[in-house]
Amino acid sequence: MSDRRVRRRCRPFPVALVALVLASGGGTESAAADPSTAEAGTDTTTATEGRKSEDGKQALALPALTVTGSVYQTESSESYASDTVSVGDKDARPPREVPQSTTVLTRAYLEDRNARSLDTILRETPGIVVLTNDNGRSSLYSRGFEFDKLYLNGLPAPLSSIYGTQPDMSIVDHVEILKGPSGLFSGAGEPAGTVNMRLKQPTRQARGSLSVTGDTWDGLRTEGDVSGPFNASGSLRGRLVLADDEQQTWVRHNDNTMRQAFGSFQADLDDLTTASLTLSHMQRDIAPFNGLPTDAQGNLLDLDRATTTAANWNDFNNVASDYIGELERRFSHGGHAKLSARFSDRWVDFLYAYSGSAAASNGNVSSVGWLARKLHEQSLALDANLSQPITLFGQEHNVLVGADYQHVTDTLASGSGRITMTNNIYNWNTNISRPKVTYSSKTETSSDQYGIYGQVRVKPIDWATLIGGGRFTWYETDTQNLITRQKSASNSQQGEFTPYAGAIVDLSNTLSAYASYTAIFQPQSQVDSSGKALDPRQGGQYEAGLKGSFLADRLNASAALFRINDKNRAVADTSGNYSASEEVLAQGAEFETSGEVLPGWKVLTGYTYTLSEYVHGLNPGSTFSSVTPKHMLHVWNTYRFQEGPLRDLTVGGGVKTFSSFSNTSNNIRITAPGYTVFDLMASYDINDVYTATLTVKNLFDEKYYERVGGTTVFNFYGEPRSAMLAVKASF
Repeated sequence: MSDRRVRRRCRPFPVALVALVLASGGGTESAAADPSTAEAGTDTTTATEGRKSEDGKQALALPALTVTGSVYQTESSESYASDTVSVGDKDARPPREVPQSTTVLTRAYLEDRNARSLDTILRETPGIVVLTNDNGRSSLYSRGFEFDKLYLNGLPAPLSSIYGTQPDMSIVDHVEILKGPSGLFSGAGEPAGTVNMRLKQPTRQARGSLSVTGDTWDGLRTEGDVSGPFNASGSLRGRLVLADDEQQTWVRHNDNTMRQAFGSFQADLDDLTTASLTLSHMQRDIAPFNGLPTDAQGNLLDLDRATTTAANWNDFNNVASDYIGELERRFSHGGHAKLSARFSDRWVDFLYAYSGSAAASNGNVSSVGWLARKLHEQSLALDANLSQPITLFGQEHNVLVGADYQHVTDTLASGSGRITMTNNIYNWNTNISRPKVTYSSKTETSSDQYGIYGQVRVKPIDWATLIGGGRFTWYETDTQNLITRQKSASNSQQGEFTPYAGAIVDLSNTLSAYASYTAIFQPQSQVDSSGKALDPRQGGQYEAGLKGSFLADRLNASAALFRINDKNRAVADTSGNYSASEEVLAQGAEFETSGEVLPGWKVLTGYTYTLSEYVHGLNPGSTFSSVTPKHMLHVWNTYRFQEGPLRDLTVGGGVKTFSSFSNTSNNIRITAPGYTVFDLMASYDINDVYTATLTVKNLFDEKYYERVGGTTVFNFYGEPRSAMLAVKASF
């Protein structure tokens, strides 16, 4: 029997019942001291029937007992629901204890949706907008704002979509998403929220897998994953993941090759102390495609979806390496102390062409534009925190304190130009003369951020939790023009305070109500008429909602209302001088469910309603994030037959519906109609080792624009109907 069929979750037994089992002669294995390194969610113990007690009397015979503890890793579970989440907190807590909207994409969901790069799976995530580009290069939005950092194991590094540094999902156990400002633990940043990827961890038992995936577009992907102990006790263990993705697309002259190598090592220094080291190295080699033009009035064109605007010399290369070290001490009475560090090193070099003008009525464009860049970026993130439970007045409270440091240095050379020629969008000629690249802009930017933070969780009564916290941040950034050797921009913020407040009320054993206020700030590079840097933007969010955990914790559900104000945004007057006088309001509602509805029936569904507008500035009342659809619906279901001749078969399907969206470029508004896309999948366990999965995307071959940009670039069709077949061997 395969592991998939025997794994089940159950509610933890009360302490009194466990004590009864122990007293009656049965034994249990204790839960892992560190839930983050636990491999499975259950320990099963059977009381010995017929055993006699010391006085010779027959002992009470009990049936098998299964004890479950919260498990942070998700790959040993087939569930779409997660017991715990760490995003929005430094501790791994049940989702009901985090008073903000959170989404967890478990390992089972990543595999069922054939996740490759991060943006491929976020396209299938409730509440997230992905502005399409080559896989790994897309822009990521939540509640109208763009994510500007990505976290690995809770440690940040800058995110800029154009440079293609999003990690491959082969190394990720699960993805956690916090929606809305997260300034308490991140300091400076955008109000979008946090995307944290929990990396795969070494296991105490030997295991491995190999998978091969092919698709309609002649793409071929291979993943290998081996893990296990280096000694008999499992106190020293490691993991190696290798992935190779030769990705093709439906667009001519557009391919995306990715190679990933990942190694992780863990050592238990004693029963309560774990040290780990993780190394990740990824390379991308892309023949990029940057979208289609519109006509001069901004009307989208009806084209063959294979249409390209590339040149045969289009090329994009990057190398991204991450090094993560962690040392954690867990206290026997609860709580922990943790020290962690992440160093990221990225190299990017690209040159590509795109349409240089809007298309005339006959399809002609008058020029071809090109863009060339070279980037070297290094970033360092350090974090030290202490979490300590405290018992007072019969209730358990918690105090968390910490400090962090972030440093980023990037050197960027950029050049662009235009090739005067006539090309035709209906019959694009990729044989374009390669330009002689001159880098007209060369800059070096360095930023440092120091922060101290604290959070207190107080339970005045058993069914209520009050949360308060705050952060002080010191921030400095400098930009130097490497051509003139002059400082072109600088900014400094000293002791910027970021507050945090929340309250959670348990309405029942399964349902909680919550409310929270969260904030964040973002430094700005613009200066006012006196040459002084503008005050930082200030983002704040009020959110209230309900969170529930049902069906013995197998199903999570949430509903939320949110309101975000983003103040002090830079706006230029008619003379070109800037002032921090613009304000944006984003508000809406979210609903989400994830987990198991009935035995074998798993779901991840969500609906998001978003409105965003300028409330102060040049155009009050106009839409702020027009690329964010007002209505977004995601529904995904799978069902595994529980018995009979089909018990090895899983079938699934889903729908994604977006309402209309638009973008304004050079005072021309480009609007795309809403769309609905259906996907299907079927997975079959051939035996205990091999599983085959077939996925059909865009079942009804809906032709739609997935992203709109300007009159010359960044208008992308969604993927036509396609099929993907994956075969996986697990051992």
